[in-house]
Amino acid sequence: MNKYNWGILSTAKIGRRAMIPALKESKFAQVAAIASRNSEKAKNFAIECNIPVSYGNYNTLLNDPSIDIIYNPLPNHLHKAWTIRAAEAGKHILCEKPLALNPEECLEMIAAARTNGVQLMESFMYRHHPRIKAAREMIQNGAIGEVKTIESAFTFSLQNANDFRYNPEMGGGSLMDVGCYCINISRLITGREPEWVQARAVWAPSGVDDQLTAILDFGDGVLAHFDSGFNQSTRQRCIVAGTDGFLAIRDAFLPGKGKTVIYEVRPGTSRDHKFSGVDEYRLIAEDFMCSLESGIMPFPPDDAVANMRVIQALLHSARHDGKPVNL
Repeated sequence: MNKYNWGILSTAKIGRRAMIPALKESKFAQVAAIASRNSEKAKNFAIECNIPVSYGNYNTLLNDPSIDIIYNPLPNHLHKAWTIRAAEAGKHILCEKPLALNPEECLEMIAAARTNGVQLMESFMYRHHPRIKAAREMIQNGAIGEVKTIESAFTFSLQNANDFRYNPEMGGGSLMDVGCYCINISRLITGREPEWVQARAVWAPSGVDDQLTAILDFGDGVLAHFDSGFNQSTRQRCIVAGTDGFLAIRDAFLPGKGKTVIYEVRPGTSRDHKFSGVDEYRLIAEDFMCSLESGIMPFPPDDAVANMRVIQALLHSARHDGKPVNL
């Protein structure tokens, strides 16, 4: 595979802590440049992360002819504008989840990518972890019989009231930030879209959901339920229950780089499926780069539109006292 030059759009923490170290570990990637709206901030970040070039605005990065791929970890309300500008500059884009603020914005971004002949993918890194791939294969091969219930959760304590995730104009809320993972894994496991959804929420003073609990009905007796929140301790899990047993996945979305396990439980027996430690951020980057050569996207951007439709429906339900919404 060719080696690709990456440009990082903004000095967001997820870049410093996760994506940039992952790219540096890949023999197929070069972190070539970083951009910030503040040139001094960009320069200091570049020195700290050993990035050769820094830019004091985003457009200059997009116009750099040496850059092949843009990583966009900007706040949610900026995903659309800067992804479209990156596409118009001829750059491929790996954009943080959720792809945009609503399905319509997602469709605009996808159209821009297709018009300009570039690839766009939503950065749900957990999907690229071998444990998740193995869990899907086990379920498809009937390890737990017919799937009946998917239970998931993603919560953490967000105590800074000024954090952008509490700002409704910036696409804040626990559902947009972490609940979107629970929707995504439920859709991933079932392989289809829910027929109707329902949600109740606890609202933050700013108007975004501080806590949300949801039900997704996939038809044929398959139900998913999850909760997300900023007002609890850190909790991540996914349990898939079927007619013949269940699979339990601890730290389902952010397992870290250490060894991981799938707990398989059947009547009268249990088994631990162990997996070596990997960096799921490196895996998503490498899968994306592979797709540029093969032309086959592991997760086409249309999947982001479907996920966003469920998010939108759940927020509508939550704002109307839990009234079910058909999809």
